[in-house]
Amino acid sequence: MITVIPDVPDNVAAFKATGEVSKEDFENLVFPHVQAKVNTFDELNYLFFLDTDLDQFTAGAWFQDALLGLKNITKWNRAAIVTDNNSVQNFTAIFSVIMPGEVEFFPTDDLENAVFWCANGNEVND
Repeated sequence: MITVIPDVPDNVAAFKATGEVSKEDFENLVFPHVQAKVNTFDELNYLFFLDTDLDQFTAGAWFQDALLGLKNITKWNRAAIVTDNNSVQNFTAIFSVIMPGEVEFFPTDDLENAVFWCANGNEVND
């Protein structure tokens, strides 16, 4: 399931994936929420917190549909990927070469810095 992460800056579209994730999660929640942010801010600051195993994503459709669908939005500014999974980081690093804007990876215990960076472009100093 994908849920919206509450209490983030208004200019950030932030999501958390837990349990089983389907293509419909993206179609029914992520895409409309992202489009609303782009319409409001004329850019996209996107945060995705992967708090489930990759085998919980139905047929891998979510990843293909999400990345291909979102890359067509020309307003990408920043994307923060929060995960401890190295294979996701590697795949997304390859994808980021063709995506406009900046992409950063954060470990799951560093969500606060990920949110701050996504909204502002700088990490919080500890």
